[in-house]
Amino acid sequence: MEYNSTSDVVILSGNSHPELADLVANRLGVRKGGCSVYHKTNRETMVEIADSIRGKNIYIVQTGTKDVNNNIMELLIMAYACKTSSARSIVGVIPYLPYSKQCKMRKRGCIVTKLLAKMMCKSGLTHIITMDLHQKEIQGFFDCPVDNLRASPFLLQYIQESIPDYRNSVIVARNPGSAKKATSYAERLRLAIAVIHGEQKEAESDEVDGRYSPPCMPSVDRSRTMDVSVGVPVHPAKEKPPINVVGDVGGRIAIMVDDMIDDVQSFVAAAEVLKECGAYKIYVLATHGLLSSDAPRLIEDSSIDEVVVTNTVPHELQKMQCNKIKTIDISVLLSEAIRRIHNKESMSYLFKNVTLED
Repeated sequence: MEYNSTSDVVILSGNSHPELADLVANRLGVRKGGCSVYHKTNRETMVEIADSIRGKNIYIVQTGTKDVNNNIMELLIMAYACKTSSARSIVGVIPYLPYSKQCKMRKRGCIVTKLLAKMMCKSGLTHIITMDLHQKEIQGFFDCPVDNLRASPFLLQYIQESIPDYRNSVIVARNPGSAKKATSYAERLRLAIAVIHGEQKEAESDEVDGRYSPPCMPSVDRSRTMDVSVGVPVHPAKEKPPINVVGDVGGRIAIMVDDMIDDVQSFVAAAEVLKECGAYKIYVLATHGLLSSDAPRLIEDSSIDEVVVTNTVPHELQKMQCNKIKTIDISVLLSEAIRRIHNKESMSYLFKNVTLED
């Protein structure tokens, strides 16, 4: 690939996904910068950059894995080390943004994603490259530019080239919340869509969180005896709806699409319902394959025929435990994004024919 000055580009990586960093560096034709990231005996994170980076454009490849908190600290310390070493620009290449699922207020918690965004910007990151954020609005949490790349072209290509008789498929939304993404895929492939309605677990809003006020007690202070909560209507409790499929999947291939696969129990339950409704083959496609806990075993024993994810998160160990897991390499997309940012070219080509719902 052509650059204005290849000597100005330095690719650094932490311990989260060095294999992806190597793929990106090889595609760009640049050498990875010397950087040692390790933990001392007291578990503190140490970063040592071997080469001079003064005036250089730094690209730190660091994603979120099961060791998420160490991943974050490594990224922050690396960025701050580059900042204090007078780097010209520091771009965080974060294929999977950690804590992206905590982007809304829950009970007495906080919006952790915004806190993380502030920390990243404060550490010295001047630009963020990521992929398929859990919610697109997360981009607004950052005080620096964020390029939210999409993996949908790679997943669509996989469906067309690697799923036999994909024309006899139906795109399935695992829940109503992912219906927009499923609709976008269905429209591109000119396929039908089905939506799974209902959840196995109780809704989060119905769980007891301790925020309810205690019953009104007699008060000695007459000035505080007024109870205005009597007229406030009580929200009716939600009832757990039964799981059912809206749409025809009988005698067809069911393809579930989502942004990430973390806890696979909901996917396994959905696959069982699809099987009962007549689907003869079931695929699950997602950008981020977190595959937490005993996901490989659950997938292997389930009705799911194949799980397809990208390499935004390392999952080689899970692939050794389950033959149904397949990987799509997206390093070419990250490499092209880096090339365009470095050469100050437009990024719109990378979003060609990509919709907000992807």
